[in-house]
Amino acid sequence: MKTVQSIEEFKEVAGAGKTFAVFSADWCPDCVFIKPFLPELEQEFSEFTFVYVDRDELIELCQELDIFGIPSFVAFQDGKEIGRYVDKDRKTKEQISSFINNLPVHANE
Repeated sequence: MKTVQSIEEFKEVAGAGKTFAVFSADWCPDCVFIKPFLPELEQEFSEFTFVYVDRDELIELCQELDIFGIPSFVAFQDGKEIGRYVDKDRKTKEQISSFINNLPVHANE
C-alpha cells in the first residue's frame, strides 16, 4: 500500500479510477489492529488502488475531508467520494470487506 506524501499526490491518486483511502496513525491502537489484514483486503479488492494517509502528516487533508476519527476509510471513484466507513468502534477485516462490497461501484458490475 502506497503512503501518500502530500495533498496534491492524494488528489492525483483519488482522481484516477477507484481509490480506497485508509486514514490512520502509528500511535492509534485500532489502526495498529487493522494493519496485519490490510494487505489481504488489498489483494481481495484489487480493482481499487489502496493508499495510506497518515493523519498527523496530512492533517489539512483530513480537515478538508472531514476525517476526525481514525482509522477511517473513504472510497473514491474518479475523484468523487462514493462511500466512507467511520465510527468509533474497532473494525474487523469482515466489516471492512462488507463495506467495500456494498460500495456503489459493485452494484454496477
